[in-house]
Amino acid sequence: MNTNEITIAGKSNHPLNVKRFGYGTMRLTGEGIWGEPANRGEALQILKRCISSGINFIDTADYYGEDVTNRLIAEALYPYPEDLVVCTKVGGARKPDKSWIPFNRPENLRTSIENNLSTLKQEQITLVHFRVIAGGDVPFKESMQAMFEMQKEGKILHVGVSNVSPDELNTAMAIGDIATVENMYGHAQRNSVQLMYGGETRGGEEVLAICEENQIPLIPYFSLFQSMPKKDERISVIARKHGATEAQINLAWLLHRSPWILPIPGTSSLLHFEENLRAADIQLSEEDMQFLA
Repeated sequence: MNTNEITIAGKSNHPLNVKRFGYGTMRLTGEGIWGEPANRGEALQILKRCISSGINFIDTADYYGEDVTNRLIAEALYPYPEDLVVCTKVGGARKPDKSWIPFNRPENLRTSIENNLSTLKQEQITLVHFRVIAGGDVPFKESMQAMFEMQKEGKILHVGVSNVSPDELNTAMAIGDIATVENMYGHAQRNSVQLMYGGETRGGEEVLAICEENQIPLIPYFSLFQSMPKKDERISVIARKHGATEAQINLAWLLHRSPWILPIPGTSSLLHFEENLRAADIQLSEEDMQFLA
């Protein structure tokens, strides 16, 4: 395996080869992941810099903003480079009070897919994650069946899942081919994964093990958001050794932890974007990884 690249849906007829370092757009929105960015010009500049730097995997959702990141992506990058994978998520929505709610009924998912297609100016979405959000009353299996039905219709090329437990991941794989998993994971968030927008916890390492066994890329979200506030002196030691920031070492650790991990650090600062990008060049030794284990 080329450790600088990762293959998504490698067993399918339409595999996707992407650089093993992507970009998550959530931070491009306004405060509270709502509304327009504080610096719209910088947001567009970051998206364009993704392409010029070689990044060809961008993560988004129509409930970021609302629909702010999708509109920014289309404005900055359409018509899209041939190798660019714009990955979106469905399963959630926002209320006027900015709270997060499940939006996971089959008709809800279809509405979200049509919305993403329209805003992103696409006829087919390359990769879509079904995001599990606490409080939904629709069985997980029913939502997944709706996702695979839209795949059969050609609206979705590849189906992924997000915020899933090991049992849910196994259930999804029994229904159809799962291309990717997007779960909370990071150096300080490995043994349990908090269910986003809810209090339930789910096994992070167990999900990674299933992904590795089935050659499914794991896309960690909140890897810095969770890891940075939880000060770990070991990270500080390795950062000093490599002349790097602690954020960079957290990202480098992900890249070295498993060849099936595809980090997507997000930021609204071009300066921080460039700093995150340099993390891909840091070579951690076996001793470094054992020290950070």
